[in-house]
Amino acid sequence: MVETLLLIGVVASIFVGFNIGGSSTGIAWGPPVGAGIIKKTTAAALMTFFVFLGGWTVGRNVMDTLSEGIITIELSLSAGVAVLFFIGLGILIANIFGVPVPTSMTTVGAIAGLGLATDTLNYTTIAEIITWWVVTPVIGFWIGGIIGRYIYPEVNQRVQIEKSDGPLLIFSRDSTVPKPTLGPNTTLSEVGSTTVVLVIACYMAFSAGASNVPNAAAPLVGEAGLEPNIAIVIATFAIGLGGFTIARRTMDSVGGELSDIPLLAALFVMVTASTITTLLSWIGIPISLVMATVMTIVGIGWGRATRPITFREAVTRNTKDREIVTGAITAEEMEGEPAAPIGEEEPEEVLNAGDLFNPRAIIKYVSMWIIGPSVSTLLAYGFFILVPGVV
Repeated sequence: MVETLLLIGVVASIFVGFNIGGSSTGIAWGPPVGAGIIKKTTAAALMTFFVFLGGWTVGRNVMDTLSEGIITIELSLSAGVAVLFFIGLGILIANIFGVPVPTSMTTVGAIAGLGLATDTLNYTTIAEIITWWVVTPVIGFWIGGIIGRYIYPEVNQRVQIEKSDGPLLIFSRDSTVPKPTLGPNTTLSEVGSTTVVLVIACYMAFSAGASNVPNAAAPLVGEAGLEPNIAIVIATFAIGLGGFTIARRTMDSVGGELSDIPLLAALFVMVTASTITTLLSWIGIPISLVMATVMTIVGIGWGRATRPITFREAVTRNTKDREIVTGAITAEEMEGEPAAPIGEEEPEEVLNAGDLFNPRAIIKYVSMWIIGPSVSTLLAYGFFILVPGVV
């Protein structure tokens, strides 16, 4: 009976990890794949490796919080399987609405529901986690705002990410051992920019592993029956499987609904969101990578849009009839060109730029951050109240 239940739990863990891989691979590798810098198969392989690295190192701190910190008892095998069911249900709901699921938040909600039902909830830990959930979007927004207003325009003036026709590298067979050389149209600048893009994407994959591997692994660790190392390997395998299969579509479509953001700006978003997520994972806080990503995009758009006015005017919304264009950063005609100084009117190309992000999509994303953990908490609470013998 125990072996059968554990097998069901492993299958549930793989299902959760598979869907996580489909979503997070698109977020991490969509920009470089869309820019033609890397193939989908290579992206999925790199995603799997760095997800494993993130889960094996920083992710252990989050796993400890999920398996031991939120409730004052260890998760039993049956309770762990039930928690995985509610996580999977949260993923299903998010997929129906077509938004990336806040998996970490849904996981915390399910475990918190168990704690409320059994009077074992660690209120100090859950209060700390929720506080960071409130603070993180604010941090992402303001860092993005500073980047968009002061940093991005200057970097955009000096840096252009190029992709020439043909392969980046070729192997010379002039000697016994083939040696890599630059492709026929490749420049050293292109090699440097491509390397930076790939390093940042790998960093984001590491961050995704640190925050998401525990969601698929923690419910089966400890009293539930699996060793942490085995659980991490299973979760990584599942996330990688999702990366090689359903993520192929998300890598094509990522950002299509949420925003239309240039690759250089996307790199700023990826570094900011990954750093926020990795640091919080390091201190054991389960956090959604999507949360930091979305709010950094919004912040960069706001920061870039408010350059024609002073910071005080931007904060107080006193624009003095000046036109504020939230899509200023998407003006491709301005790539490599100096931006207008702060306080001066934007060029015509910027004023005619499209929207950076879809406000309705932002509202839908933010709504899921509230609905996801709330629903999983209520369902788990009701389940464990009605079926107390599962714990």
